[in-house]
Amino acid sequence: MGADGAARRSAALYNALMNTSADHRPLELPIIDIGCFLTEGSASDRIGVARAIEAACRDTGFFYLTGHAIPGESFQSLEKASRRFFALPAKDKLAIEMARGGSAWRGYFPVGGELTSGKPDLKEGVYFGTELPADHPRVTAAWPLHGVNLWPEQIPELRPAVLGYMEAAVRAGHALLQAVGMSLGLEPQYFARTYTAEPTILFRIFHYPAVTPDEQSRTGSWGVGEHTDYGLLTLLAQDDNGGLQVRSTRGWIEAPPIAGALVCNIGDMLDRLTGGWYRSTPHRVRNTSGRDRLSFPLFFDPDFAAEIKPLPRQSRLDAARSAAETAERWDGVSVHRFSGTYGDYLLSKVAKVFPHLSRKVL
Repeated sequence: MGADGAARRSAALYNALMNTSADHRPLELPIIDIGCFLTEGSASDRIGVARAIEAACRDTGFFYLTGHAIPGESFQSLEKASRRFFALPAKDKLAIEMARGGSAWRGYFPVGGELTSGKPDLKEGVYFGTELPADHPRVTAAWPLHGVNLWPEQIPELRPAVLGYMEAAVRAGHALLQAVGMSLGLEPQYFARTYTAEPTILFRIFHYPAVTPDEQSRTGSWGVGEHTDYGLLTLLAQDDNGGLQVRSTRGWIEAPPIAGALVCNIGDMLDRLTGGWYRSTPHRVRNTSGRDRLSFPLFFDPDFAAEIKPLPRQSRLDAARSAAETAERWDGVSVHRFSGTYGDYLLSKVAKVFPHLSRKVL
């Protein structure tokens, strides 16, 4: 295979899928196959993938991810168990409400229970994370967002489905971060040595209920409003109903589902680490399919205790560019003015997403 073999495979898949999205509009995000980072891929293939990632991260910060080695059966089991959970009566779902998860910040929240920019989202969901034993030092020290998950008794198959999927997605995240490191001129294990030896892994299952066009126009509600993600990488699986929109220099564009592919985007910390060379891009969701929509984002983020500083050879934004970046962001806050640990940044954000809950458990 030539120097850009993997990139050519991704381009061929992209061309084949250009007109196969659910709404028959051309795809506007590239497709990148990272299989060579999960196998003994050639150096030339890895270089080709790194180049494609750099181009995507410099453009929209979003791309489709294939070659991730997550079995299709894993996603099918996860989707089936999730639909069964959200079909439960409210009292059964509330048996694992987030208030019961304490500082571990795990469990269920109802429609409208999560805020984006102070406005309730038109979705419900369940929060999960890395399962840590009760005697883990971070658990005994009561670190926020560390602990055990809450599982519904009525859907016992949800636990193995979630944990199996998370395990496979985390493997893909480590491989993808090797490619990101190469795209930045770093050695492939740079992030594993510095930021993700013990990554912060957060996993969500979101249910966007079906609403009629009249309800959408009357309420103007978004499934989730414009926002950026907080950490390094997000790996998103979604069902076939669509609704994800990405803000690009060309305006808002659709990111329709592709069977077997994940949607990947970079978060605020990669923006911060690269000095703005890679930008975390605002995105939002509106479910206009007329059907219930499920999505499954896994957030692959720095160690909670990691100090966030610009990467080698990545310069800070100058004052003028920093001011412009702040004005452009959805929240009017520059990530490049942040200093501290990733835990500091994450807690400042989740306190705004669940303000009532944060006052009780954080």
